[in-house]
Amino acid sequence: MEKYDVAVIGGGLSGLITAIYLAKGGKKVVVLEKSSRLGGRAMTNVKNGASFNLGAHALYCGGEAYPTFQQLGLKLPGAKPKAKGEMIWKGKLLTMPTTPIAMLTSSFFTWSAKFELIKLLLGLPKLNLTEMQGISLREWAENKIADPKVRHFFYALCRTGTYACEPDHQLAGPVLKQVAIALKPGVMYLDGGWQTIVDQLQEQAKKLGVGFRSNAHVKGIEQNQSDLKVVFAEGDGLNAASVVSTLAPADTYRLIGETGSPTLKRWQDEARKVTGACLDICLKRLPVANRHFVMGIDQPMYYSNHSNVAKLSEGSSQVIHVMRYHEYGEHNPKADERMLEETMNLVQPGWQKEVVSKQFLPNITVVNDYLHLGKSDLKSGPVVPEISGLYVAGDWASHGEMLTDAAVASGIRAAKQILQETR
Repeated sequence: MEKYDVAVIGGGLSGLITAIYLAKGGKKVVVLEKSSRLGGRAMTNVKNGASFNLGAHALYCGGEAYPTFQQLGLKLPGAKPKAKGEMIWKGKLLTMPTTPIAMLTSSFFTWSAKFELIKLLLGLPKLNLTEMQGISLREWAENKIADPKVRHFFYALCRTGTYACEPDHQLAGPVLKQVAIALKPGVMYLDGGWQTIVDQLQEQAKKLGVGFRSNAHVKGIEQNQSDLKVVFAEGDGLNAASVVSTLAPADTYRLIGETGSPTLKRWQDEARKVTGACLDICLKRLPVANRHFVMGIDQPMYYSNHSNVAKLSEGSSQVIHVMRYHEYGEHNPKADERMLEETMNLVQPGWQKEVVSKQFLPNITVVNDYLHLGKSDLKSGPVVPEISGLYVAGDWASHGEMLTDAAVASGIRAAKQILQETR
């Protein structure tokens, strides 16, 4: 029976970060990944020379992940997209008021609405977010924003910044913080997609002595007197003094059994998974060459040409990403694909003739949970109180962060907790 200091279940960004920080602290670590590849939802698929991420991906320069990657010495080739863009309102394309000239010349807003929007955007970084505990995004917006069109525009910004269409359940504070970060310092698209991050983290982990086991289907976690046993579906297993699960709450709860942890059960029962439908297309050329970003105002979608600032394909071909945000529990693949293709017809008419390759993901997981109304623990993990030696990390184990920032920050928290308790 193999014995490790720490077994990390899941080889996505959270698992890789956890393993690196533990190995830097002198621990013998193994990463267990059920797939044949590492990266989880941060993997990038290459089709006919085009790099397609698994769903919407942008690196928030003001969040926790970006400085962590820099501190680890990762190279992050790519650039920030420009603010200029358009928006869809009642089936028509309008100029988005993201520049001073566009704001002044916009016919979408009245003058009073323009002043209200400017005041709202300038005031986002100055808001006292601690005063918003227990307030939904909808409640905050309905009380603070008078003009209906400004509210529509604000909700669209929130969808784009969080990849979620959950204003009645999202807590206002974390969303407003995320939107402020998205606006300034902004986001990055990466050359080669997010695989460039995964590959560098994997290489760094290997240099630190981290072991990897792919195609490892973990069936359960059993508690022994002095350590934990990780059991595989194939029948074998390994022992570890500590285990970090970066799986979703329900999957982690399943591994320890139904009577093992009331805390994990609560995290599972209260979780609200966010999903979306994504269409990625590589085009030989753009029918409308200067159209790079479009945001739906009265419909939950957006369009972005990632190739405008990042190298994602061979030659001059362009990689386009279109996404529809699902409302909770909503899922109609055919309707979603039709809507995304109709969006492309509006934004890039004649695009079908230019297709090099494409990828449709009908129900991609955005996050396994987020900070929402009815969530008992606004700081989930890293400790699982009832099971000594078991810890959690992942995009759902947030202490206020969102998306990739939550995945990275939670992995660091889990590693530091283990190092502190075993020092």
